[in-house]
Amino acid sequence: MIDDSVVADGGEPKKLARPRSPYSERPVARARRAKARELIERLVAEGRVRIAEPDHDEVAEWRRVVNYAKRHGMEPAGRRIEKVPYGGPGLELFLADGPHPNARSQRSKAAGEPVPIPARLGNLHPVVAKLKDEESRLAMPPALRRRALLLLQGLAAEAVRRGYEVRKARSASYPREGGVDVTVDGFAYTVSARQEFPESTNPERSARLVLELAHGLGDRPGRWRDRKSRTLEEALGVILGEIEARASEDTQRQQDEQQAKADREVRWEAALAVAKQQAVREQLAQALSEEAREWQEAAALSAYCLAFERRIQELDGTADEPALDSARRWLEWARAYVKSVDPLSELPGMPRTREPTSEELEPHLKGWSPHRPERRGRG
Repeated sequence: MIDDSVVADGGEPKKLARPRSPYSERPVARARRAKARELIERLVAEGRVRIAEPDHDEVAEWRRVVNYAKRHGMEPAGRRIEKVPYGGPGLELFLADGPHPNARSQRSKAAGEPVPIPARLGNLHPVVAKLKDEESRLAMPPALRRRALLLLQGLAAEAVRRGYEVRKARSASYPREGGVDVTVDGFAYTVSARQEFPESTNPERSARLVLELAHGLGDRPGRWRDRKSRTLEEALGVILGEIEARASEDTQRQQDEQQAKADREVRWEAALAVAKQQAVREQLAQALSEEAREWQEAAALSAYCLAFERRIQELDGTADEPALDSARRWLEWARAYVKSVDPLSELPGMPRTREPTSEELEPHLKGWSPHRPERRGRG
C-alpha cells in the first residue's frame, strides 16, 4: 500500500519501509546463540575451554558470547560461566558452582552475615596499627582516615577469625591509599582503601571512600562504594566472600596447571621415547643402506674379477708370460680386496647404535623440544 501523504509536488510516491526483524532473529544474534550453545556443551563435557593466543577481536567475541549466554539464561542450573586469563594473552572459560558472589541473590545473604566493625581505633591488628602510624599513607581528612582504618580493622579481624593470615600489603600504593593483604590458602589478595574524590570541593563527594580488591580477574567484582542499599561497612562480608571465591578458583587453577604440567611431561616423555626409536631406526636404516651399497660394489667387482679371469684363460698360451703373471697377481689382489669389502663375506651382526643427538630427535618430536617438555616457539 502507498501512503498518499508521502507524495508531494508531483514527486514519486515512496514505498513503506519493511519492519526490521527482531534482534534475536538477525544473523549476528543467531550466530552468537549457536556459539553460546556450543560453548555451554563444551564446558559441561570438558569442564574448561582454553583459547591460546587469541587476538583482540577473538577475545572480544568470546566475551560477547559469554555475556549472551548469561543474559539469556543458558548457564546450567546452579552454575555460572567464569573467564580468566590463560597463559598470558589467552583466555580460559570454566563453570563455577553457585551464582556470582556479586549477584543480587547473594547480596541479601552477605548482608545477613555482617562483619563486626570496631567503634574505636584500639586493640588493632599489627598491620592496621602500623598503617595507622604511617602518616604518609591514607592521606585524607582525619574523619575519613579514621573510617578507612576502622573498615580495614574490621576486615582484618574477621579474616583472622576465619583462619586467614593478614599481612602488610605487598603492592606499592599511592600515598592516598592504604591496605592489607589477606592470605587464603597461600594466595594473597590486597584490599586497599582510598578517598574516591580527593580533589572535589563538594563535601558529600569528598567524604566518599572506595574499597578495592586488587588484580580483578575477568569480570569479577573488585571495587566497592557506599550505596543507598548498602554501606561499605555492610559490604565487608561480600569482599571477604570475593576473596574466598578467588582463592578457591586460584587453588583450582593451580591444581589444573600442576596437572597440565604433569600431563605435558607424560606426553613429552612419550613423544621423546617414540622420537628416540625413530632416530635409532634411522641409524640402523643408514647402516643397512651402507651395507647394501658395499655389497653392490663388491658384487660388481666380483663380476669384474670373473670376467678378468676368463680373459686371462683366453690369452693363456698366446700372451707373454710376464704379462700373464702380472695379470694373475692383480686378479689375486682384486679378489682379496673384494672379500674385504663384501659385507656378506662374513655373517653381518646387529649394528651398534648410539644415543641420538638433539638434532636427530627434533624432526620426530612433532613440535616438542628435545630438551624439556615444551612446544617449540613457547616459553
